[in-house]
Amino acid sequence: FSCLSKILLLMPQNKAENEEKNSASASKPETWKKAWMASPGPVTYSDHAILFLKGVCMGTADIVPGVSGGTVAFITGIYHALLTAISSFNWRTFLQALRFRGKEALSELHLRFIVTLAAGIALAVVSTAHLMHYLLTEHAVQTWSLFFGLITASIIVVSHSIKNRISSFPTLILGTLLAYGITSMIPLHTPEEPWFIFFCGVVAICAMILPGLSGSFILLVLGKYAFITAALRNPFMLENTQILMIFLAGCVTGILGFSRILRYGLMRWHDFTIAFLTGLMIGAMRKVWPWKVALESQIIRGKEYVIREENVWPLLDGDLVIAMLMMSAGFAMVLILEKFSGRNSAN
Repeated sequence: FSCLSKILLLMPQNKAENEEKNSASASKPETWKKAWMASPGPVTYSDHAILFLKGVCMGTADIVPGVSGGTVAFITGIYHALLTAISSFNWRTFLQALRFRGKEALSELHLRFIVTLAAGIALAVVSTAHLMHYLLTEHAVQTWSLFFGLITASIIVVSHSIKNRISSFPTLILGTLLAYGITSMIPLHTPEEPWFIFFCGVVAICAMILPGLSGSFILLVLGKYAFITAALRNPFMLENTQILMIFLAGCVTGILGFSRILRYGLMRWHDFTIAFLTGLMIGAMRKVWPWKVALESQIIRGKEYVIREENVWPLLDGDLVIAMLMMSAGFAMVLILEKFSGRNSAN
């Protein structure tokens, strides 16, 4: 009887251990291809194409001063997925890579999502930079009007996801005042020590993933836009390489840390976080207002950049009609995209 009781006691334990081993072996990818396909991300070619186009839109927004790629991620409905993908780079996957468990680490990273999105962003930065520069130079009012309509509709669409609007209203006001204050700041002369370059990388990348704030504008405010872009012109010089490595380290630190904070905020305090992000977009509308007069400019690498400007009311002429049509087009684009995304979610 004692032997039989020992056998009966050991059977569930052995069964549980065997099930755990079987599940672990089943979840362990056998090849690199299976590990790549096991990673979260788009599956079909159409999914890749849609995510790639969203990356193109984000990259186009990133090169426009005053417009953030985070705003476009919000508009296209991939903001939470983007934060989750960035957060997949953690200590667990790093330790798995150190223990030569590369397949397991690859299956947990959201590389299929990040690679497709990053390819779209890179293509936009390379291919549309000259086009956006031409549009903002030759047709500034019409271009800013389109962005104004896009962001206005985005504010309405995003605010609909706030369930308790009364309790989260102070957070919305806080985000509005913060973005409005940042976009009205005048660029400063700052030190060039490594610690400050690292700090600039942290702050710029955090602003880039926040809707409503532009990373390039933050660099301009911190007085390091010309410094970083000058290093990018000749990145293989030893001094410039050191500068870019320090700046890149700050960017990596900022995006890995801040993305987790935003993701936790969306999961734990959804309404407050959405209200704060909506407030950032409202406050940044000051920078996107199409009609403005330059008060102060600065020559950076042979180009003139406006560092202080004042918003004015438009004149009642034919250009106003075209600008209003562009605003309406941008507004309608977001509503159509929202309706299309809602239909896909229902399906």
